[in-house]
Amino acid sequence: MHRSHLFSRRWLVALLLVLMAVQLCAAADNKRLAKHIEQILSDKDVARGIWGIQVMSLRDGKVLFELNQDKLFTPASNTKLFTTATALALIGPNHTFRTTVETSGVVDKYGRLIGDLSLIGRGDPNLSGRVLPYHMRTERTLPAIKALESLADQLVQKGLKYIDGDVVADDSFYVFERYGEGWTQDDLVWEWGAPVSALTINDNVVYVSILPADHPGDHAFVTITPFADYYRIDNRIMTTPPGTGPRRIYINREPGSNLLTLWGNIPSDDHGANEALAIEDPAEFAAQLFRALLQARGIVIYGRARPRHNELANVATFSVTAVAAARGGEERSLPRTPSPLVLATYQSLPLREDLKVINKISQNLHAELLLRLLGREKGNAPTIEGGLEVVRGFLLQTGITSDEFVFFDGSGLSRQNLVTPEAVVKLLTYIRQQPWGQQFIETLPVAGQDGSLAERLKMAPAEGRVRAKTGSLGHVNALSGYATTVSGEPIAFSILANNHNLATRRALETVDKIVDAIVSEK
Repeated sequence: MHRSHLFSRRWLVALLLVLMAVQLCAAADNKRLAKHIEQILSDKDVARGIWGIQVMSLRDGKVLFELNQDKLFTPASNTKLFTTATALALIGPNHTFRTTVETSGVVDKYGRLIGDLSLIGRGDPNLSGRVLPYHMRTERTLPAIKALESLADQLVQKGLKYIDGDVVADDSFYVFERYGEGWTQDDLVWEWGAPVSALTINDNVVYVSILPADHPGDHAFVTITPFADYYRIDNRIMTTPPGTGPRRIYINREPGSNLLTLWGNIPSDDHGANEALAIEDPAEFAAQLFRALLQARGIVIYGRARPRHNELANVATFSVTAVAAARGGEERSLPRTPSPLVLATYQSLPLREDLKVINKISQNLHAELLLRLLGREKGNAPTIEGGLEVVRGFLLQTGITSDEFVFFDGSGLSRQNLVTPEAVVKLLTYIRQQPWGQQFIETLPVAGQDGSLAERLKMAPAEGRVRAKTGSLGHVNALSGYATTVSGEPIAFSILANNHNLATRRALETVDKIVDAIVSEK
């Protein structure tokens, strides 16, 4: 045999042996990872829940571990991965929101507006005191109503002195659907269940501050910002002697009511409590607040404050009538109205800045606004269902099949949402291959460093190596995203836990142990 042929043959055999060794090593690694995760899940209390996991190498697409990967789970806030990815892909990072003050009336030379003054919302989620761009954590060093104050100041600068009509807060840019299907009643009082509106001020919440009185036996001090007049307060919280803690404070607001009832007790040496409570009707809140701001600036207003909504029935009626006209061969046109006079404008930062807010801190309201934006910009209607249709269409294009997911909202607050771990990993894999993929990945919390993962996986192998979206509901926890193992291998993973009865801390520790195993064993 020719010497060169013999050398080539030996080289080929050596290469095959190396490849076999690599495969055996990888198989051993996978077995080690599987054994580690199975050991974590074997705990009696942990095993009572249902766990769905898939771990995939982004280097070669091989599945490294999976458990119930094709079963449907409640994803909680992992739903936001689907909403934000669809928005970044279809709407893009540079979309901005414009809030205006307009009138169809006339302003005379004396500064008198003959007609109504309308505050028009177009879905800006950050008409608040939040500092943007987001960096590491939420900062609210700016006034909560700075955007409305800016608009009011512009009107003063334009010479407006009298308003003969009403102050109208118009959120008809999106249909008036405040809550998603599958949201629970007790969520609606709190910040995470704030109602959705195209005119959103301060995340549609007020801050309630509770401080002990100077003397035991007196009622506690309760204050509300940024607009104290919006809620009526029934304060029954009593101040108790020092050292009688812990404080016990309870708050109730019935749906549809503007009465806050507070009761309980707070020791006189307590540092106080703060709660963010959802408002009932964001446009009504904005109308009352804006009217008060204008009056504080010396503008005389003869009308009242009122909201203007776009009811779902109106959209449905218009759609049915339009379809019927088209089928009958008739032409249908809307009456032309004169362009309103724009008196003041507030422009948002690009959408990419809010995508960070949504995913870093898991902001439900902003995700819901994004869903309605998808319906308006890329779908058939600015509604929940209009947005969900767009999301469904996008996901089918990514290779996810229709039986792998069911969504009823954009934030994950709905307990009717369902998705498989395999579908989540498919989405994550698709995202990474897109030109906008890195921009999306940067919106996710970093383990042990920022957002909803700031205090998790600290001083662990996964710290700084994981970017992932958290999710949490009662008896539900989720974590899905990307990891780089200690050996440098890029990973996509999804961990969905349902129907467990673990304490919150224990549930998070279990999820984090699985993540550390993924990072360490591969």
